[in-house]
Amino acid sequence: MMITPGIEELSENGKYNRYELCIAVAKCARIVTDEYVEQYNKAETMIANKETDKTISAIIKRELRDDKAVKVAIKRLAAHEYRIVDDSIREPGDNVR
Repeated sequence: MMITPGIEELSENGKYNRYELCIAVAKCARIVTDEYVEQYNKAETMIANKETDKTISAIIKRELRDDKAVKVAIKRLAAHEYRIVDDSIREPGDNVR
């Protein structure tokens, strides 16, 4: 099964190559995984302290609970929630160190 959007759309019509996209998706997936673990631990603590009567799966965001981290990362990159930062491209006025 193919994940959409495709490489062409994610690369913004050739602005980024496949290697850059792979690295960006991997970094975003790590952020998504960390977010899931944080929510899972918080849910466990709430249940242990009897602060809620909900189940763990009811407390965790649906997006994080139901989809794989890579799929969520790709969706977030496509929605521009994350962006690829290319340090080799400098804007006028940027300080070079």
